[in-house]
Amino acid sequence: MQKTPFCLRVGHLLPYSMSDSNTTDFTNPSTFILLGIPGLEAAHVWISIPFCCMYAIAILGNFTILFIMKMEPSLHGPMYNFLCMLAVSDLVVSTSILPKMLAIFWFNSREINFSACLIQLYVFHCFSVMESGIFVAMALDRYVAICDPLRHASTLTNPVVAKIGLAIVLRGSIVVLPYPFLLRQWPYCKTNIIPQPYCAHMAVVKLACGDIRVSSYYGLFVLFCVMGLDVIFIVMSYIQILRAIFCLPTKDARLKTFGTCISHLCATLIFYMPGLFFSLTYRFHHVPLHFHVLIANVYYLMPSMLNPLIYGVRTKQIRVRLLWLFIHKGT
Repeated sequence: MQKTPFCLRVGHLLPYSMSDSNTTDFTNPSTFILLGIPGLEAAHVWISIPFCCMYAIAILGNFTILFIMKMEPSLHGPMYNFLCMLAVSDLVVSTSILPKMLAIFWFNSREINFSACLIQLYVFHCFSVMESGIFVAMALDRYVAICDPLRHASTLTNPVVAKIGLAIVLRGSIVVLPYPFLLRQWPYCKTNIIPQPYCAHMAVVKLACGDIRVSSYYGLFVLFCVMGLDVIFIVMSYIQILRAIFCLPTKDARLKTFGTCISHLCATLIFYMPGLFFSLTYRFHHVPLHFHVLIANVYYLMPSMLNPLIYGVRTKQIRVRLLWLFIHKGT
């Protein structure tokens, strides 16, 4: 069994391997075969149950967030606008991979058209990059609100927030655009089997023949120069935020101010930290392939499921509005 590098979720890595016994000689396949969770095919129906529940919670939670934001005029500030963008991004990321994954688990529908595969990986990576940019924008909002609160309203006006949102969308769309174009130009050989339930950039790159260094290097560029810079910016913002918090005169003021950052910190850690976990587990070669694939797929759904729960529980305005809706409906 040959061990191959990780496949990227714009920065998070997923190991996979292929057996030489499954290889055939061909060029430019019209379809790829998605294996689902290799080695656990007999348990696919049972595995689909938690994935389906996570997806249902993600759909319900994010649409609830969007509905509350639309219905409540007081929730139209910068932080809530960014939260709406995050909810849309979470919906698209989870929807880009879950329906096909469930089709594999329930109906053994493993084939995916080559063009559909490219579209799936583009949407998946594009909105993942956008989500990273949204976390940066949220960090900027917290930085201005805490370090320069008197200028928060005049700095992050609705036009400025709209421009930031447009920049996030354009950056994600343009940065990931070379992925499908590069993949389309390569010839493919040996196998059309992708040992996971969705198409990802490096998973498809590894099936190509010839010199694929351009695609590999560009994937690393997106990882380090886009996602890496986002992480650096968020860390620098929170260094300044913590300095401002520690300068507050009372402990209660410090705790109250830091409490406004808890939701963003939790969501950011959920989005970025598992990448470190994947890097560490990859060092242990005795870890089965199905473990890597299963854990990675759980992780890809976690932000979409947990983000609305985190913000719904931690944000008083959202919590109060949600309770009012239930009470009003009940009466």
